Amino acid sequence: MNKRKKTSEVKNKKTRSQKKIVTFLDEFKSEIAAFFEINNEQPFELQQLHDHFDADDHKMQLILNGLLDELIEEGRIKRTPEGLYIANISANVLIGKVEHVNKNYAFIVMDSPLPEGSKLSENADVWVDSDDLRGAIDGDTVRITLFSDYRSGRRREGRVEEVIARGKTEFVGEIELWPKYGIVALDNRRMYEDVYIPENKLKGAQDGDKVLIRLTQYATRSRRMEGEVVEVLGKAGSHETEMHAILAEFGLPIRFTEELEAEANAIPDTISAEEIGRRRDMRDITTFTIDPADAKDFDDALSVRFLDNGNYEIGIHIADVTHYVRPGTALEQEAYARATSVYLVDRTVPMLPEKLSNNLCSLRPNEDKLTFSVVVEMTPDAKIKHEWFGRTVIHSDKRFSYEEAQEILEMQAAADKAATEEGFVDLSAPLPYAKELTLLNTLAHKLRAERFAKGAVNFETVEVKFRLDEAGKPLGIYTKVRKDAHKLIEEFMLLANRRVPEFIYQKSKDKGHPNTMVYRVHEEPDMEKLRIFAAFAGRLGYKMKFENEKLAAQSLNQLMEDLEGKPEQNALEQLAIRTMAKARYGTEDAGHFGLAFKRYSHFTSPIRRYPDMMAHRLLQHYLDGKPSPDRAELEPGCKHSSAREQLAANAERASIKYKQVEFMASMEPDRVWNGIITGVTEFGIFVEITDTASEGLVRMNDLNDDYYELDKENYRLVGQRTKKFYTFGDAVKVKVKETNISRRSMDLVLADANPTRSTSSFKNTTERSRQRSAGSSPKDKGARRKRR
Repeated sequence: MNKRKKTSEVKNKKTRSQKKIVTFLDEFKSEIAAFFEINNEQPFELQQLHDHFDADDHKMQLILNGLLDELIEEGRIKRTPEGLYIANISANVLIGKVEHVNKNYAFIVMDSPLPEGSKLSENADVWVDSDDLRGAIDGDTVRITLFSDYRSGRRREGRVEEVIARGKTEFVGEIELWPKYGIVALDNRRMYEDVYIPENKLKGAQDGDKVLIRLTQYATRSRRMEGEVVEVLGKAGSHETEMHAILAEFGLPIRFTEELEAEANAIPDTISAEEIGRRRDMRDITTFTIDPADAKDFDDALSVRFLDNGNYEIGIHIADVTHYVRPGTALEQEAYARATSVYLVDRTVPMLPEKLSNNLCSLRPNEDKLTFSVVVEMTPDAKIKHEWFGRTVIHSDKRFSYEEAQEILEMQAAADKAATEEGFVDLSAPLPYAKELTLLNTLAHKLRAERFAKGAVNFETVEVKFRLDEAGKPLGIYTKVRKDAHKLIEEFMLLANRRVPEFIYQKSKDKGHPNTMVYRVHEEPDMEKLRIFAAFAGRLGYKMKFENEKLAAQSLNQLMEDLEGKPEQNALEQLAIRTMAKARYGTEDAGHFGLAFKRYSHFTSPIRRYPDMMAHRLLQHYLDGKPSPDRAELEPGCKHSSAREQLAANAERASIKYKQVEFMASMEPDRVWNGIITGVTEFGIFVEITDTASEGLVRMNDLNDDYYELDKENYRLVGQRTKKFYTFGDAVKVKVKETNISRRSMDLVLADANPTRSTSSFKNTTERSRQRSAGSSPKDKGARRKRR
């Protein structure tokens, strides 16, 4: 026999033997761990364990003792001072929130610090079979017990022991009536069972109605889920019913009570001479508003005055809501409870009754209005020479839509260009307000450039809008482009939101313990998430650097620039946004990463945001010379407002998704759509249809030309026979297979089995494949107004 061949066989036998030993040790350790989990309250002597596991000889005793030491090191068992061995219950009992991602299983996401001794990583999710949820549903906070050997590389598994708190108890769905009961199919895509409604709990619901129900019994292995009808919303499928259903699904109010409307209507319409006398009178200064064409709640106005010294006085005037909504009133309690206005595709659900939101507080043209203002003197270079904060009275001369203001800016720019380049002099009358708008636009460009120079991130999200008929049916979908008129308003609102907290900070007697303020906080992103995103973007040909905060911002901005006009632009921008921390309200002075501001608040939209009302009251409090209040008094309002903001955003996205699916359902069934792959999972491919920004799922069982498996490392599905793959950013052609309007979901099928991918993406992927074989290591956009 060849000597080299013989040596190879010996090595192979040795390797197989080693693998058997490792397998034996893993299985033996799992058996020991399971023993302690079952007998989790009983201590054992070492000899008892030797006897139980038949460790009769010295070798087996050494193995058992070593495995016991490993379990102690992992925190799964512990040794008592008396030398006894007992389960470390605290290390295996964790608290987290249920994410019921699939009807067969859920993940428990840790939302509390891990107990001492636990070796589970802080960001580890725990897999739980649906049968082991013990009545827990999506969003519930639960106590779980771990029971898998997570150190061996297998997934982390457990079971629910107790539901600590219900995430929500009320849901929306369509009811089907039977002779003695009703069955409700829930709209929530993470609720996988229908709900049984007893006959005496139907509350008059008719077959096919959309209803709001409250759960009274939760499903387990031995019992069904039961509930009672809280409110009948109307016939399923009608536009009005479905919009109300979305509000109800997220626990958002539909209307104001008669008592609240009466309290609002009792507020006088006139402004007294005494009130005007207490304020800075700015009614004679050129003032105007710029808002969406369909807006009625005008929060803000800008005034412009050209000064003799060559500088400019810019007034940022905000509706003085807190003059009308006083602490202790029912209106104040309702504003706090709602915390925000909600913007669905066809309506605004205001935070304040219409008498306030669209009348008294709205800065309508040709009316005297009470405002809270930030007035700055600016140089031509957009530097602030002086600033003033206080209550004012204004008189808006003009109400512009964004489109009207943009048209004036463009016409004036064209006239200026003709005069400069061609010497043409326009003898017609000057465009009204062109001088003021052009100045503000010039200053806004300089403010914007300064922000980006300091590290602001340029996320330009897509706004999806709809053309609806009188019945609310979508006739078309389009995306709204932000132009200079939008950015002009944004920059001056950002300026006010930045200067107010800075002013309050500077008034602090002790900078080490600054005055309390309600901030809009945006923490720095998690560097590990950024690295994962950078690796992902790198696979598509985009290089990114995240060594420090400033480089991260610059790299993200470069990515946004490189993505401009690319098919994968929207999908990759959304992924980038998801790597960022969520902005929230808080009393800690933690800065705003996305805007590159050291201090930032929300001050400019008090008609539609409660935190802005809090900021107004705090500013006046300090202007009156009063001492700083305790942060603890304001923190609950910050947390509540953050939570309500998230609910409102979810409802907004749901209404957009509903109309997108409704529109797609009305299209010809055989129509072929262009799309971009926005995600790959073990159950299929997510595709965003380019023309409508609608996302649907191509299910794995509809990819029938091969057997596909998920390649997690490269974010792709790979055919096991053909080696053809589908990856993020691929352009594909799809048809709509099925729509479920109630659940706002859409199934697609590929119309062409051959995806189109960018050269750089394909090159990078194939190059990595060659390197590995050579042994080298080498998702609905909102339609809200953009006010950060």
